[in-house]
Amino acid sequence: MKKIFFIFFLQLAAFAQAQEESTTSQKTFTLEEAISYGLQNSYNSEIARKDVAIALKQKWEIISQGLPQISGNAEYRNNLKQPVTLIPGEIAGGQPGTFVPVTFGTKQNLSATATWNQLIFDGSYIVGVQSAKTLLQISENAKVKTDLSVKEAITNAYGNVLLARESVEIAKRNLETIDKNLNDTRVTYENGLIEEEAVEQLEITLLGLQTSLNNAERMEGIAYDMLKVSMGIPVSTPITAVDNLEQLSTENFDLQLLIKEISVEDNIDYRIAEDQSNQAEILVKLEKSKALPKLSAFVNYGAQANGDTFSFFNNNQIYYDQSVLGLSLNVPIFSSGMRSARTAQKQIQYEQALVQLEFTKNQVELDIQSAKNDYKFSLENYANKQKSLDLAERIENKNQVKFLEGLTSSFELSEAQQQLYRAQQDYLQAMLEVITSKIDLENLLDTTKYSKEN
Repeated sequence: MKKIFFIFFLQLAAFAQAQEESTTSQKTFTLEEAISYGLQNSYNSEIARKDVAIALKQKWEIISQGLPQISGNAEYRNNLKQPVTLIPGEIAGGQPGTFVPVTFGTKQNLSATATWNQLIFDGSYIVGVQSAKTLLQISENAKVKTDLSVKEAITNAYGNVLLARESVEIAKRNLETIDKNLNDTRVTYENGLIEEEAVEQLEITLLGLQTSLNNAERMEGIAYDMLKVSMGIPVSTPITAVDNLEQLSTENFDLQLLIKEISVEDNIDYRIAEDQSNQAEILVKLEKSKALPKLSAFVNYGAQANGDTFSFFNNNQIYYDQSVLGLSLNVPIFSSGMRSARTAQKQIQYEQALVQLEFTKNQVELDIQSAKNDYKFSLENYANKQKSLDLAERIENKNQVKFLEGLTSSFELSEAQQQLYRAQQDYLQAMLEVITSKIDLENLLDTTKYSKEN
């Protein structure tokens, strides 16, 4: 019996420890911690990092094409049936007009050759080396853009989590208040002091609040899942957002941001468009370079052995050396207008890229001014919604008192309550808009350049 009790005690302790580990393993994040974690672990950031790594390898691939290239070749041949050649009979002492079958060579052959190739001049290679820097710049700027997008996505997702959580708390408080009012109204109705319609009206409001609460709880779970995905955390991993929506929105009040100015050329969208125009210009140069001659050199050295049996590794096997030094010159002379047509196409595409660059410049300026206006509006709207909420609460409280004293109808009370609920949601949404509009403006004003620490 004691042994059974001891085993049960150990199992209970192990279960308690497992529960404690499960609780402590849950991760908690402030908004800044979530952004920092996401920039290192989100799926998009990881993909962008690998794109930069690929670009670095591509850069070396382009450069190495002009460096010495060494290749080797080894070939073993066993002539199972050696080819037969017919020679005139008189050569072998036969009758004129006849032929004698002769086999040349040995049955087995082994040869090995090493070749050194060196590019001496190639116009497309020179352009390719110039493009290597641009290709790397494109991937680095794409990484910066991705990080800004990840930051924005996490901020929006985190804000939605706080919004959903606050909606749940407000719905619970409203539900508790309505439930108390309904119980008091039922007692008053049972005493014959009010009509049944007042009870029914509160029951309708109660059902609506219960539905809103259930939906808010589901939305909180979805918001958490969206936050996990944007941070690069498996959906099954429990996390907790520890910031407070009202405090976070207050911390995002930054009037200095409204007067901040940057050079459009430092904006990441402009830099990406500039990269595209640079790339288009390089493609024009590449097509033009194809009309230049190409000169390369090669040296090879090899050895060959022959025999009727496989004796190539014997000490007395004779190997015959061979070596060649050569130059290869390829000069484009006439292409029936094909090269000029291709060059013209690339030139037009380059002109398109310049137009797109000019459009992007104007678009960025417009986006910055629009984002500043949106952020300023969100600050003003937040203050107004806060005042509206205070007024809605006072109106609802007055209508509750009047209703209990029989001075107003249940319909009027319901109208005041619905007005309060709308004001509560508007206030929550206004706080979220302060956070999201600020991150939009910050991204447009961001001048971060790529570095390995990114």
